[in-house]
Amino acid sequence: MSDSEKHDPCAPIYEHDERRYTAGGLYAPELSDSAPPSGIDVDRLTEPTPKPEPMARYGNKSPYTVLGKTYYVLDQSEDYDQRGIASWYGQKFNGRKTSSGEIYSICEFSAAHKTLPLPSYVRVTNTRNGKSVIVRVNDRGPFHEGRIIDLSYVAAIRIGLDKTGTAPVRVELVRAGDSPNATRSEPDIIRNQNNNDEVSLQFGSFADKDNAKRLQDRLQDADIGDIELDKVDIQGRTLWRVLMQSAKNEQLDGIFEKIRQLGLPKPKVLAQKL
Repeated sequence: MSDSEKHDPCAPIYEHDERRYTAGGLYAPELSDSAPPSGIDVDRLTEPTPKPEPMARYGNKSPYTVLGKTYYVLDQSEDYDQRGIASWYGQKFNGRKTSSGEIYSICEFSAAHKTLPLPSYVRVTNTRNGKSVIVRVNDRGPFHEGRIIDLSYVAAIRIGLDKTGTAPVRVELVRAGDSPNATRSEPDIIRNQNNNDEVSLQFGSFADKDNAKRLQDRLQDADIGDIELDKVDIQGRTLWRVLMQSAKNEQLDGIFEKIRQLGLPKPKVLAQKL
């Protein structure tokens, strides 16, 4: 290692050995993660600008299984707007290949996500302090219970996550041409006193019918309810939506909890039936 690399906080400090990785498991679980040995001037770094990109050759297999849990990659056309807990990853992975085959750098605004297509762009907002960052998702994870996204170290610094380790966040998909500062209004479920009010829920949409069918089977096996496949044509593309046409308001908390336990994103509310 050269003298310049010794003083470069972005330089990897480990020689990565893939023999430490077990298929379907974690990388080097005996090795603790850490921040770089010296500070990084994040103000000098620029967040990525969302642009159209083809899906990565690697990292988009669906379904895939890690630590005994199965995950389904979302379709590129599907919106994503979820809340949950974010964490960050640092020197342990710095310089190692991500799931997409790209090299992870603690000095780039990137992230790991379990189900978004690789690559994707998302806005991550720390709901404790209102700070936001745009990151490019090019990796899989985090596979810790209850966490929905793992940020690169500089992205964590930008939203004040580096000191706390974890924080509640809102994660929104951002597409090419979207305003970098725009945030979508979050749809709320109107719960009237009449518990017979019903909504329709969308759990996913897929270009591949087999992927939609696998998600349908998984939801039905978990006793979520009557799950249907709906074929739609959108801008010349055929998509298969995974739907629950009629869910009573009194059922929603139980449905959402089951979905959380399955490691799936919260379903989209398509309609309110009064």
